[in-house]
Amino acid sequence: MLTLNFSCVENKSTEGETNKSEIVSTSKTDTLKFTSGIRSIFQDSKGNYWFGSIKEGVAVYNGEAFSYFTTNDGLTDNQILSIQEDKERIIWFNTQQGVSSYDGAKIKNHTKTDLEKPKNIFPDQGNEVFQSQWMKLDNDLWFGAWINEGVYRFDGQNLNYLAFPLHKVLNLYDNLFAVTSISKGKNNMIWFGTYAGVFGYNGNEFEIINDETLSFDRNIAPLHIRSILEDSKGRLWIGNNGIGVLLKEGDSIINFSEKKQLIHPTSGRKGDKSMPGTLEHVFTIAEDSKGNIWFGDRDAGIWKYDGAKMTNYTKKDGLTNDNALSIFEDNNGKLWFGMADGNVYQFNGKTFEKQF
Repeated sequence: MLTLNFSCVENKSTEGETNKSEIVSTSKTDTLKFTSGIRSIFQDSKGNYWFGSIKEGVAVYNGEAFSYFTTNDGLTDNQILSIQEDKERIIWFNTQQGVSSYDGAKIKNHTKTDLEKPKNIFPDQGNEVFQSQWMKLDNDLWFGAWINEGVYRFDGQNLNYLAFPLHKVLNLYDNLFAVTSISKGKNNMIWFGTYAGVFGYNGNEFEIINDETLSFDRNIAPLHIRSILEDSKGRLWIGNNGIGVLLKEGDSIINFSEKKQLIHPTSGRKGDKSMPGTLEHVFTIAEDSKGNIWFGDRDAGIWKYDGAKMTNYTKKDGLTNDNALSIFEDNNGKLWFGMADGNVYQFNGKTFEKQF
């Protein structure tokens, strides 16, 4: 793990607003019509449920009917990676191509789809420019910046791009540090999972976890991070596409999947299809209010870890698909699961019940 120390101020970025002054729902119905997969689930302060799809935009459910929003309504892209709400009750969408917000009347775009790639290195200024950019406050919203090696921070007024600190390029062709997952943790820490490494930031310094700091051989078992979570105990869970789940407790990092014997002996550990009963391709991680850790595996269904035992749920437990892309616990303690086939389930403690 590499630690860098910095202080900070920030720069402003441009914002663009859709020409449509009012958003009119393109469709309303009593069942969710997505088929491309549920990438994100969120419940807002009013109790509405938001479902972000892979290809079809976002839907909001008010308890009676769904309303749908797509690029035709002003979204920057129809793949919705995450959904958040700020203190003004504005809903924010991190899409595959940018950041959009919805105030209940209109959609505003805060980034441009044709945005020039922000520069990530400062050859003549050392770390001085980088130091002046980064800072964090409790109410900040954070977003991935699609293919760019950095993030967007919304401080309540401005949305600003922040480049990650300089890091060693391990392989020119597969060393991607674009954000795949974000998790807020204890000790003022926020974690940014990227394909090839993790950046942890506490407002003053960075902690970097990558193949180099872990002494991993990218030719044998490379990091390919798709999900990240710091749980209520301060443990950092890192889900990969290939090598399973890494677990960081304090200064120790182990391969949790290996420890639980959930890596198949014949696994290529580079994204090939896994056998049933494994935990090798983890695209979403969540913690429920009881302290259970939940994993969505691309090939092997849903896993629950209660601190001692691992339990695997698949089609035999009521699912129509074994690939959960999103896991979310609502304000009432109900667990929601968004599946790759566009279905949404709740877990009743024993089996899964389809909701939409």
